[in-house]
Amino acid sequence: MARIELNNLAHQYAPGGDYALQPMQHVWEDGGAYALLGPSGCGKTTLLNIISGLLQPSQGRVMFGERDVTTLPPEQRNIGQVFQFPVIYDTMSVFDNLAFPLRNRKLGEDYVERRVTQIAGMLGLEDVLKRRAKNLTADAKQKISLGRGLVREDVAAVLFDEPLTVIDPHLKWQLRRKLREVHEQLNLTLVYVTHDQTEALTFADKVVVMLAGQVLQVGTPQALFERPEHTFVGYFIGSPGMNFFDCQVEGGEALIEGHRVAVDPAMAQAAGEAGGLLQLGIRPGLIRTAAAGEKGLTLQVENVEDLGDYELVTGYLGSQKLHVRLEESEKIGSDGLEVVFPREHALLYADDRLVGGGK
Repeated sequence: MARIELNNLAHQYAPGGDYALQPMQHVWEDGGAYALLGPSGCGKTTLLNIISGLLQPSQGRVMFGERDVTTLPPEQRNIGQVFQFPVIYDTMSVFDNLAFPLRNRKLGEDYVERRVTQIAGMLGLEDVLKRRAKNLTADAKQKISLGRGLVREDVAAVLFDEPLTVIDPHLKWQLRRKLREVHEQLNLTLVYVTHDQTEALTFADKVVVMLAGQVLQVGTPQALFERPEHTFVGYFIGSPGMNFFDCQVEGGEALIEGHRVAVDPAMAQAAGEAGGLLQLGIRPGLIRTAAAGEKGLTLQVENVEDLGDYELVTGYLGSQKLHVRLEESEKIGSDGLEVVFPREHALLYADDRLVGGGK
């Protein structure tokens, strides 16, 4: 296992061309479970390939603990890898597939037996160990691929490149749960690439959100949801994503088309000093309806979608669109919906970046 440090790391596929990876400086701690999350083409796989040694960066260094592995090929980095499509030997038994990385390193058969049995039990493969891999289902084959990446105890890290893409949706949650259990039991450093926020947020201790080759934020799922540091993070995390409104700051409040919204004083001051395009962001589920006699903002309702235990209201504040999550007991008046933006949940952004130290 290893602490992974990306030291001033960047990459250009052509000298003088655009950056596929913008310069970054990050440390991923030993034994952590990390997810690289972002849309297609954002640089996730490029970064994973650099960490694995399949690609050498045009700038910076990759450190595994105190060891500089920047120029080392994959076989010298002591890593496990699991790819989008299962990489297995169809003619071998499940046991022999799992045992292959260990036997390749000349480890004793007693150890191989114990380790393969342990990993097979964690992944629910113990009943098919003697079967040939060729005739198994796609999800079982991917479990074998996962097991081959996890079976070695001495790896610096295990890297996953969208490993659940070929799995049926109803089975994905089972494998995500299995991976979490494996991580908790083995304490391996895991790096998981995905474009699916559900996979990232349920798997990882910390999520690395990327866009256009740039790391926008590294944080816990809770931090990404509650305090996104970039408007893209707020938009990308959550369903639906965070509401954003063009605004101005005046007298310690945000002005949205003439409507005044209380914000944290430190944020208001920082936003006023920052200048640039100012926006107020707030999650749909953190907007509340105004209490009796309370002055709120009048939302002109366009659509109400019943989602079972709650309703998703789409409407307009002036010309700006927003979503509000309502409990079933909350009612919409004939004149619209009176809502309140709680100050502790209203965040200010200048040129897409979170400002100030609001609580």
